[in-house]
Amino acid sequence: MKNIRSILLVLVFLFLMSNFLYAKDITIVYSGQTHAMLYTCSCPIERDGGIARRASLIKELRKSDPNLLLLDCGSFSAGGLLDEYTQSAKLDMQRTLVNFKALELMRYDAVGISSDEFNFGKEFFLKISRTANPAFLSANLESRQVIPYVIKDLKGIKVGLVGLTGLAVSQKSEGIKISEPKKISELISRLKQEGAQVIVLLSTLGEKEDLKLISEVKGIDILFVGQNPLKDEPLTKVDSTFILRPLWQGRKIGKLTLKIKDGQLTDCKTEEIKVSERFTDDPQILSILPRCYSDANCKKEGFAGNCANPGDLSAQCVFTRPNEISLRVITVKDCIVCNEEPVINLLKKKFPGIVVKYLYYPDLAVQELIKGLPVESLPVYLLGQEIEKEDNFYSIKDDFILVKDSYLLKPQLSGLAYFFKRNKNEGSLDLFFSIFEKDADKLLSATEDLKPNLHFLIVEDAQGFTAKHGALEVEECLRGACVQKYYPKVFWNYLTCRSKKIDSSYWDDCLNAAQLPEIRTCARGPEGIKLLKENISLSKELQIMFGPTYLLNNQEIFSLRDVPKKEELKKIIKR
Repeated sequence: MKNIRSILLVLVFLFLMSNFLYAKDITIVYSGQTHAMLYTCSCPIERDGGIARRASLIKELRKSDPNLLLLDCGSFSAGGLLDEYTQSAKLDMQRTLVNFKALELMRYDAVGISSDEFNFGKEFFLKISRTANPAFLSANLESRQVIPYVIKDLKGIKVGLVGLTGLAVSQKSEGIKISEPKKISELISRLKQEGAQVIVLLSTLGEKEDLKLISEVKGIDILFVGQNPLKDEPLTKVDSTFILRPLWQGRKIGKLTLKIKDGQLTDCKTEEIKVSERFTDDPQILSILPRCYSDANCKKEGFAGNCANPGDLSAQCVFTRPNEISLRVITVKDCIVCNEEPVINLLKKKFPGIVVKYLYYPDLAVQELIKGLPVESLPVYLLGQEIEKEDNFYSIKDDFILVKDSYLLKPQLSGLAYFFKRNKNEGSLDLFFSIFEKDADKLLSATEDLKPNLHFLIVEDAQGFTAKHGALEVEECLRGACVQKYYPKVFWNYLTCRSKKIDSSYWDDCLNAAQLPEIRTCARGPEGIKLLKENISLSKELQIMFGPTYLLNNQEIFSLRDVPKKEELKKIIKR
């Protein structure tokens, strides 16, 4: 009998050890900065988002992993500067209550707390935070309804969830007590004593403060940036901490997979899942969701929508045929970088009855038409004078110029793409950039084979030169202009060398000793000023203030958000 008992004990021990040692995956699904966006976005294309769709998405994810952890990183309340759909305080409060009820129905495990949760005062916050599900987490906010942390057991792995609230909350409501976040170090030690193997922080301090915190406090495995992210990447890593950035408005939901081996977090990966039309509206959420809160929630192709009884469960969308408004778009057929759709879609959002007609330069009739217009570039957008009959026209009238019988969208709002008055220089490429910007060295590497003409982003005024990064950038560009003249063969290498260590004052390390005296003399004297003026003359003429910006064939201007691949640029130029 003793032998049988011993064998059973050994088997149980081996089972527990194998359960501990084998690699496991833990799933965290997360949202943040949704600002109580209840419906799909009112954007003209890719109308993603909406809490009813989100609920269906989460149910689908739970089918493959019933034990997933569901978190919101804060700013789930309506109102405030970042709420695109804010209306009156009454409707914003109603929207927040509906949104929070939806979080309950979706069975969120925990939520972070930002200053936005106090948009309607302390009492309103206390009202919504009385529920036990989800848990309201904040280690530095003093409130009976708030707890500093919670530990969740997921597949035998204990995950400690901690919250931190930004100090700006004290400015939103009197009587709110909040402390500095550094005390979290003691809390992390306590969590580990209680068996937490992975520490997850829901922070609304802002990423700048988050980075400072993780440099001072060790032991945070996962940090969710609930406010003011500094980067667009959904996942980065600083030292041993993985940093996650939820997407604004809940149009995409994050799915984080934690790799656990021997009870330790070894790696993680994230996936952004678009809350698209492939997810049907969840009936349970629809039962608490008014049909609309504003006209923006009433969309139907070819109709103008009005919200009747907004915010009430009896709310309805009333659709009517809009008045026709002519929109003439003047553009160029073979323009590589012209993209009229964003502007047209924005105008259609305001005036659903817009009927578009394209006119192409350099047709003779088009040339005659633009002679009388105060424009230097294309595309051009001309609305018919019948727009004056629309009630909402006068709210944006200042964005237009009345020219004869049409309203011209101001060029600074319509965007630049094609300078039709400039002579075409087939195959030329100009690059306007700052050597002080992040990834300047990668930009130079990507464009070197194309041999672009380089222009510094320096501004000349009555007092001299100014630059975004101050006097150091001006000095660097003066030296660069001198190197370009006296040593053109090493100019590109010099800029690449400097861009890799732009914070160093040892610029002379990027040249040989024989070249230094000439560059010093040039950069410190009137010759350097003359050369820099020549370098920036084109950016001054075209009023280019930001970069990287590209000018193709001396006519077509465009920007690319990230450093392009060589093949991408070559493809654009070849087209």
